Amino acid sequence: MLLEICAANIQSAINAEKAGAHRIELCSELAVGGITPSFGTLKTVLETVSLPVFVLIRPRSGNFIYTEDEFEVMKADIRQSKSMGCAGIVSGVLNADNSIDFERTKELVEVSTPLPFTFHRAFDCVNDPMEGIDQLAEIGVNRILTSGQQATAEDGLRLLVQLKEKANKRLIVLPGGGINAENAKLFKQNGFLEIHASASALISKTEKPKIAMNSATFFEEGKQFESNSEIIQSILKSIQDEV
Repeated sequence: MLLEICAANIQSAINAEKAGAHRIELCSELAVGGITPSFGTLKTVLETVSLPVFVLIRPRSGNFIYTEDEFEVMKADIRQSKSMGCAGIVSGVLNADNSIDFERTKELVEVSTPLPFTFHRAFDCVNDPMEGIDQLAEIGVNRILTSGQQATAEDGLRLLVQLKEKANKRLIVLPGGGINAENAKLFKQNGFLEIHASASALISKTEKPKIAMNSATFFEEGKQFESNSEIIQSILKSIQDEV
């Protein structure tokens, strides 16, 4: 089973490789679900680690319904990431009714070619996931990152299995969301080929600043997380030991 680590900074990518992970999804700002990393971060990661690096292309936090200007930014970011040597693209677009924006997602896949394309967790907002599988397979998407439309992939396991069966090897269903050493074996037991985790641990916490640089409604300042080598190794041990 392949373990993809969601790395939101350079040290997380280094830790992922050190621990024996198989692939990195590079992003920034996990507190808002991840957005496109800076090209400086991408450049440094590509120069520092030898693992395949898939790049998240998401121009902002919030929903997955993009203006034409935002869509142009996404295509430009894909072209730049390709030119820098990334191994894959992670992205996707929805319509206002939370259906898959077929035409614009197809265009992103075409811009990404020949790199593999993962449709990200926007899929967890889709009203008809079974129809979504067929649409994304038709577009040429290689994999779908999803928690099974639940808070965690463990909670969404029933739908994840149904999605895998519906996909019927046309694309890979990649479970992600709350996967750890305790539950990783569930996904191997159910026939999944890959799993996705951030394997994060708190590494520092500073005093709360006098003047907040963000809204405390959403997340707390002063905390810093990174992917942890020991947690990654424990997940790998769990899926390697499972027969």
